[in-house]
This record gives sequence, structure tokens and C-alpha cells, in this order.
Amino acid sequence: MSGETVLTLNAGSSSIKFSVYSAAEEPRLEARGQVENLGPAARLRLRRQGAAPEFREIGAADHTVALQAILSRTQDLVDGPEVAGVGHRIAHGGVDFVAPQVLDTETLAKLRALAPLAPLHQPHNLAAVAAAQAAFPEALQIGCFDTAFHRGHPWVNDTFALPRRYYDEGVRRYGFHGLSYHFVIGELARCAPEVAAGRVVVAHLGNGASMCAIRNGRSVASTMGFSALDGLPMGTRCGQLDPGVILYLMEREGMTAPQIADLLYRESGLRGLSGLSHDMRTLEASDSPEAAQAIDYFVFRIRRELGAMAAVLGGIDALVFCGGIGENSAALRARVCAEMAWLGIEIDEARNAGNERDIGTGKVRVMIIPTDEERVIARAVTAALSAR
Repeated sequence: MSGETVLTLNAGSSSIKFSVYSAAEEPRLEARGQVENLGPAARLRLRRQGAAPEFREIGAADHTVALQAILSRTQDLVDGPEVAGVGHRIAHGGVDFVAPQVLDTETLAKLRALAPLAPLHQPHNLAAVAAAQAAFPEALQIGCFDTAFHRGHPWVNDTFALPRRYYDEGVRRYGFHGLSYHFVIGELARCAPEVAAGRVVVAHLGNGASMCAIRNGRSVASTMGFSALDGLPMGTRCGQLDPGVILYLMEREGMTAPQIADLLYRESGLRGLSGLSHDMRTLEASDSPEAAQAIDYFVFRIRRELGAMAAVLGGIDALVFCGGIGENSAALRARVCAEMAWLGIEIDEARNAGNERDIGTGKVRVMIIPTDEERVIARAVTAALSAR
């Protein structure tokens, strides 16, 4: 395995992240980057270890164009051994996939069948697999599943109050962002093992957003459910919604299933509420009342779910922020934690403004831990290469 190169691909709804590692017992990062702002003005951002960021405007780009740009750039970066393994973030692993998996023909067929459960991500995830297979035909392709971390939930946290046959058919709460939670709880175990062994709520706040209740390192509840729509409002996704709204849209508005899917996945959330943007930085900089209301609603839902997660755990020992918004928006963290002393949550204003790791002053530890889904994927690939 020594000297081999590992590539990771993380295809999201609005960007594609990638990393290049040297395979080792703990993978060594060589470069990382992403194609951001998919649409009419996308650009590729790359940062090699120890070097300044590089940028390349690539103009109009969908996921296919972005993947071609990434794979071309990756082949330029790899001036030593060929890429031996490619790791992929796969949004939905369904009931069957609870650990990293070699992506063979049979596995890929099962994953394609799950695409309706994660339409913003699964098709792009699988397109990245096909592109990587073509670019690196000899490489081991490994899938890592965002749902896997949550598969040990108690039954009451996974079921809906529908006839039992639907649960047996797979209509259940799955939870997502599992790779992020896996990394964060691992970091917590390294830097604060006594906290990791307790009751932790992790808030993964970004363009996709969710929260997870974790006891002794294991997920026991998630705000996301059957699909990546549930729970918190997100950049363009609605979050929790009364199912009666869907019936209304069908019966009174005459909307078709594709139209409703487009509304709930692409036109709602922060973008829909603000009428301005899905980007928290843009909303925080705006003086629009609608932008302020969108942030208000986002904060309200986070606080509501925080109370629910604490109730599931029977108390809380730590609150951890991660994700693009959670790691970078001091204002949002302050609003989430305001007037939460009754739960033991208080923060230091200066440490919060400085994005320090520990920002809490109350009995509940409040932390910022930058997540690294790509490293979780790289570790899975290097383990598979070692086993091979």
C-alpha cells in the first residue's frame, strides 16, 4: 500500500469536493479542492499541502463538466504511482449497506434503485463512480454511505406510524450526514474522550443541515428521516413539513410529483424563504427583512431540534457545531445558544467570535469541530487496499 495514491470524491447538490491522499495507515493529505457554484459561473479551487490556493474559472458547469475538470486536474497532480483507490460519498445506503463497500455491478444496481430517496445526491454520487471507473479502470472503487452511521437506531426512532408492512419494505427514517458525524465523534474521542463517551448533540449546519443525538459514540436519533428533506430547513430544501401540504399541492394546485419534488428540494429552504439566496453569508450581509426572517426560522428550528435531541438523550453533555455554517458563522452559533442556560448551554462571546474549538462556559461543553468527510472516505479506501 505504501506509495499508492487515493482519490476521494464527494458530489453534493451544489458542489463537488475532492481530495488526493498518499495511502498510509493514516492517509496523508496531498491536495484538496472543489468545484463550487455549479451553474453558469463555476470555478475549480485547489490547494496543495503547503501551497497557496489555486483557482480556475470553468464557466457554465453541471456535475458532469465539473467531474471532468476534477479528474483531469487529478491526473495532473498524480505524478507518482497511479491512483490505486477511489472513495465515494454515497448519500443513501438503504437498509443493506452499513459499512464501506466495494462498488461492483450488483452493488451499483442496488444503489441506483435508492436514487428516489436522495434525488439531489444519489444520481450525482453514482455519476462520479462511473466517471472514476472510466478514468482509473484499475483502481479499487469504494462507497461510503451517509446513512450507515445511523443504522443502530432504536426502532421507535426509525419507524413511522404507518401500517407495519411499509417499515418492512424500507419506508423508515434513515438519517444522513453520517460520514460527518463519524468524523466528528472520532475527533471528540481523540481530544475529549470523556465527552465522547457521554451524551452529545452534533449540529451539521451547511447547505444541507441536520442534527444527531449520539450516546457513547453511537447515533440514537437524527433530525433527517426517510429522505434528506426532513428536519431542519436547508439551503434549498424545506425541512420538516406537514404531509397535508403535499396533499394540498396535489389536489388544489394540481402539481405533479416532479413539480412537488422540485419545489421541496430546489426552491425552498433559505432560498425560498428569503427570495434571495441559499448562502448564509449572503443572507447575513443583507438588510432585507425576508433574509432576516429566513435566518430567524433557521435558528428557531435548530433550537427546537436541540431540545428534542436532549430529550431523546435524557440530557446533554456537549453540543458540537460543524459544517460550513456551523464552523464559520459566529452570529448564528450565538443565536442558537442564546438563553439556553436552562439546558446548561452558555458561550464565551470572544471565543465564539474567534472560532475557537471550545466556546462554552456552562456545564454543557460547546465546541466547534471542523468536519472532514473526505478523510473518513480515504481511511476506508486505505483499509480496503490493505485488506486486498
